[in-house]
Amino acid sequence: MSTTANYAATPKNGSAQIATANTARDGTGTLGTVYTAGASGSRIDSIVVQATGTTTAGMIRFFISIDAGTTKRLVYELPVLANTASATVPVWQYTLTSQNASFMQNGLVLQASALLYASTNNAETFNVTPVNAGDF
Repeated sequence: MSTTANYAATPKNGSAQIATANTARDGTGTLGTVYTAGASGSRIDSIVVQATGTTTAGMIRFFISIDAGTTKRLVYELPVLANTASATVPVWQYTLTSQNASFMQNGLVLQASALLYASTNNAETFNVTPVNAGDF
């Protein structure tokens, strides 16, 4: 363990769009790749999940793989609330942080080349965007 602080040296932006219904909790089925860690690992401080339209009650699931995508492990389930978007009602949105998501404690630190995936339980479209993310 390092005795000095290590900060992300290379900022990294990106987003995954997920839309295919996937009820599996074992990492199978259709998953969107949210983030691929760099050669020295990465850190994500928060993740914004935003619907693109009306939602029904469901779940967004997050998986991590540390072996190039061969084995995926469920690390978090985010409940989606039913919401009818309109001109006066915004689409459903949620920001995962260290304060409200157990797998994000002190930022999500991914080992070298690890992959973060997401899936949606219902066939509804969501954008999943890491915020304040970068590679070491």
